[in-house]
Amino acid sequence: MTRLAITGHRALPEQTERLVDQALRAEIERHANGLLTGVSCIADGADALFARAVLDAGGGLVVIVPAAGYRDALPAEYHSTYDALIAQAGEVIKLDHAESNSEAHMDASLRMIEHADELVAVWDGKPARGYGGTADVVAVARERDMPVTVVWPDGATRE
Repeated sequence: MTRLAITGHRALPEQTERLVDQALRAEIERHANGLLTGVSCIADGADALFARAVLDAGGGLVVIVPAAGYRDALPAEYHSTYDALIAQAGEVIKLDHAESNSEAHMDASLRMIEHADELVAVWDGKPARGYGGTADVVAVARERDMPVTVVWPDGATRE
């Protein structure tokens, strides 16, 4: 069984979301052998695209919830997608943080890395915009000699 974790940018422009979705689906297809599990915090953006692609490929989903207030800290228009994805998870791991902040998010990313064989990073290659950002998660995975696949298709941009 292959266990892939995801880290990546949120609030991607619509065109970039389409490009990233296609690239993630191609990456997941490389691993899809009926024994694939995706590990995600299912935030809006890259996390959700990854989770949907894993489920569409017949894989399982493990969700790491960084904090009790995590869902409420996500955009309100995303709540129904979050609820649908978490309902499809085979396992939900809830961390003890109350507040959804950068410390909770980084702790959740560390837990994801512990539960995975590889990391997929939807990353533009730039430094993190705050502690616990994509670049920080990639750095930790690389420090731990975890294989990292960076997905940033030609034409992708960030706002």
